Amino acid sequence: MPNVKDIDQQQFGPEVLQRSHEVPVVVDFWAEWCAPCKVLGPALEKAAADYDGQFELVKVDVDANQSLSSQFGIQSIPTVIAFKDGEPASRFTGAIPDTALRQWIDQILPTEADLKVDRARDLALDGDEAGAEVLYREILEQAPDHADAATALAALLIARNETEEALIVLGRLPRTSEVERLEAAARVTSSSDVDLSALEGRLAADPQDGEARLELGRALAANGEHEPALDHLLIVVRAGEQLRDQARQAMIDVFGVIGPDHPLAATYRRALANELF
Repeated sequence: MPNVKDIDQQQFGPEVLQRSHEVPVVVDFWAEWCAPCKVLGPALEKAAADYDGQFELVKVDVDANQSLSSQFGIQSIPTVIAFKDGEPASRFTGAIPDTALRQWIDQILPTEADLKVDRARDLALDGDEAGAEVLYREILEQAPDHADAATALAALLIARNETEEALIVLGRLPRTSEVERLEAAARVTSSSDVDLSALEGRLAADPQDGEARLELGRALAANGEHEPALDHLLIVVRAGEQLRDQARQAMIDVFGVIGPDHPLAATYRRALANELF
């Protein structure tokens, strides 16, 4: 049946996690001996046919794929989990009525705003960033906390060094790792127009000029020179004066930009912790 597949552990990555970046994937954890599964299974399959490709249904036999069942905390069956963007988005357990099932499906399908975000992303990929921005702003006029539209718009603004507006857009969103990463990028990027030579001159004339060193660290980070930036910022933290908290935050922002797995992040996190604690 189209849009319905039986899969195993090896197929789960491509058929569910990767595929769910393109379309919602509903996973039915079931077993042959399970009576409620025999009620829910046909209802799910009929819904998959009726919704005609708006979501895909995959079926996982829990007896044959016990590690998958353990991974997703399946304690009773049938359990149904919807995946979107590679992550579980919603779930239920038991053979629920068809009306409730279809209400649940409706909640996991992309909204009109979600589809507009997809169109905007296509425009951006084709080089029409202005057109993409118009769509993102249209979405945010109706739903200021639409996460995908807001983060995408913020990324465009940061690339143009319009960091104040980017931070305002991001400030309307719940705290997530992606929001925090973009906020860090905005704060770092805001120093990209600073005159490095002037700051270096000030620091050469007075190595104790903590403000110049702080701004130089921020400016170096904005220009992608992360290691010397962190060196300068750590010196300000080590001085332990009124600029210490600003330098600490600037270092954390650099960590957010380069990512937790970058070798510099581990090295300088330890150094920062040693100075603070």
